[in-house]
Amino acid sequence: MRRSHFAAFAPICPRCATAGAGSHPLRIAAIFAEAADDIRQGILHCSNPACELEFPILDGIPVILPDPRAALAERGVEWLLREDLDPALESMLGDAIGPASWFDTLRQTVSTYSWDGWADLDPDEITADGAPEPGAARRCLARLGALAGAETANRVLDLGCGVGRTSFALAARHPGALVLGLDVQPSLLRQARRALGGRIAYPRRRIGVVYDQRSFPVAMPGAERVDFWAADAQALPFARGVADLAVALNLLDCVPEPRRLLASMADAVAPGGRLWLACPYDWSTRATPMETWIGGHSQRAAHRGAAEPFLRDLLTAGAHPQSVPGLSVLAEAADFPWQTRLHERASVSYRSHLLALGRNQ
Repeated sequence: MRRSHFAAFAPICPRCATAGAGSHPLRIAAIFAEAADDIRQGILHCSNPACELEFPILDGIPVILPDPRAALAERGVEWLLREDLDPALESMLGDAIGPASWFDTLRQTVSTYSWDGWADLDPDEITADGAPEPGAARRCLARLGALAGAETANRVLDLGCGVGRTSFALAARHPGALVLGLDVQPSLLRQARRALGGRIAYPRRRIGVVYDQRSFPVAMPGAERVDFWAADAQALPFARGVADLAVALNLLDCVPEPRRLLASMADAVAPGGRLWLACPYDWSTRATPMETWIGGHSQRAAHRGAAEPFLRDLLTAGAHPQSVPGLSVLAEAADFPWQTRLHERASVSYRSHLLALGRNQ
């Protein structure tokens, strides 16, 4: 956790905020390992005497979630996974633990996101004819930037940042801005932090449970202005108006309450700021209960189950009982192609709906 980002974004206790107990700043309670301005291990405390909730800093990543105990209980194995295993030994463990296991699920996730984020810099990467090209997330970000037009930003939030490549792209687009990438998946955040250190290493899925370990150096311009935290995009640990720009690429259909995500983003952005959204509306009840979907059900409603008009209503004051106040649609694109590699012979294709939004004065 960079001290510069801690000072600029001034995190507050997400538990107190979601409980309506006020905006209480977090303080650095203990430091166990630090290099330059980067706290590698430590503990943050809520400053509210009635709360004093503890938030760990693990491998440079502060875990600032409303219920850190539950989050660590659910994903603790990801935080504690070893990273020093020989690829042959890791392969043997993968065979032994087997397909559809927690271990294989983690490796598949890391492979898919790391390939799209970083494979263009891998000297050993060869893209077969007709296969997807890495960089779909960055191409989507560039298209949103073109829709939004010129803007300035001093503080940028990259929600659902994954392995972090889009956070570096945002830093390049906004010279001088501090960029904070946020996600809830430790295995992806670790890849992002590894990139800050100048190297990427990930298991690239070939087929089944066969993975090829890839490792190569990266040097990202503006890396000193980028940091990565574990935080819930639906309960951001910040005071209102902390950022000038908030970005959420293909995240809206991956959270339990999409409308709450929109409201959280709107609160985090200062008046006159911008929000960028991309969404393929690929709903799954494993991530989002059907009752909270934006489209994809309720064909008897005025929108007849379509997502786009429903979302526009949510972004227009007075158009829907649950409309998010203070936002306006500046520009949109209906069908942005996004292809994700799964393994050598499989990929998934999306058509994402892109929206550039303004935070009204």
